Amino acid sequence: MAVEDALRKGLLSESEIFWRDRYEWLQRCGYLLRPRYSPNWVPSWQGTNRSRLQCEDGIYPGSTKVMDAVRERDGEMVAIKHYSRSTHPFESDIALFLSSPPLAENSRNHCCPILDVLDDPHDHDQRFLVMPLFRFYTDPKFVTVGESVEFFRQAFEGLQFIHSQHVAHRDISRLNVMMEWKPILPTQFHPQRPWKTRDLKRDVRPYTRTAHPVKYYFTDFGLSRRYGPDDTNSLEVPIMGGDKTVPEFQNDPHTPRNPFHTDVYYMGNLIRRDFLEVYTNFSFMEPLISRMVQDAPDKRPSMDEVVSELTQIASKLSWCKLRERLVERRDSSFMNLLKSAHYLSARAVPNLVTRRSPIPTPKA
Repeated sequence: MAVEDALRKGLLSESEIFWRDRYEWLQRCGYLLRPRYSPNWVPSWQGTNRSRLQCEDGIYPGSTKVMDAVRERDGEMVAIKHYSRSTHPFESDIALFLSSPPLAENSRNHCCPILDVLDDPHDHDQRFLVMPLFRFYTDPKFVTVGESVEFFRQAFEGLQFIHSQHVAHRDISRLNVMMEWKPILPTQFHPQRPWKTRDLKRDVRPYTRTAHPVKYYFTDFGLSRRYGPDDTNSLEVPIMGGDKTVPEFQNDPHTPRNPFHTDVYYMGNLIRRDFLEVYTNFSFMEPLISRMVQDAPDKRPSMDEVVSELTQIASKLSWCKLRERLVERRDSSFMNLLKSAHYLSARAVPNLVTRRSPIPTPKA
């Protein structure tokens, strides 16, 4: 049967069969995949008038490299990633190093925790990393300047911490920066339909970050490298991650480069793309971001310098500026008027009455 035909009928794709074949083994390890991947699965819409799109087991995953599951001992939702050990030989070692004691207790550590490591009984080259289930860091949208500044602080601090451990991430992009969801969502979301509740019956209704501060995390250390403390000029042959715009990779993809300089570019470009180019409120960040993304790698600031400069920038922002609603460049004047009226009544006044901090920092 053609792949397109199988997907149209809601049947398992080849990459999903990989998970079906490991369903029982993962269950023995304590992790339960969704019913769709049970070897005994019968589509719930068969013999009914329902569309597969209305059924939980009819959902085709956006990616099969990472699959959601339930940890049976406590019912917690987790994410399970599989990867090739021969392709990414350092991933689990670096991820475990950064997420294990004593580093795990450091408040500056924003690396995704690793809950379990499993070796595939079917293919010795495959390894599984079990992690908490997170959401993409931009979902839901940021609302205020202060919420954004807190994200900048955590992201810069987190990368500074990674670098302080002599590790270069080498793949910082929108897909690899995540957010804890429990403070901001009163109910579980569906991992493959994050705008829906777990049972697919309702849309999720998230709180704001100002009311319920969240922590952000770096994930995916598949391209990362760890160096010795005496290695003052680490060099790596360029490798393309999610962000393919690194200036020094464009014309010369073969000359070894300092990956810490590249990380600074990745971090700055993330802020440029997701904030400066989307909203009108961030002129105060432009000088710093311009330095982080400049073409000459050795002229970019270190993450120590970036963190220090952000601290100075944030200290000069007024209370009013931090409370400012984010204004999207694409919005019309009329749309801005509507959004401002809603923000004033639904967000600004309650935040003032409850004296919430304009920079919502989660408790340690």
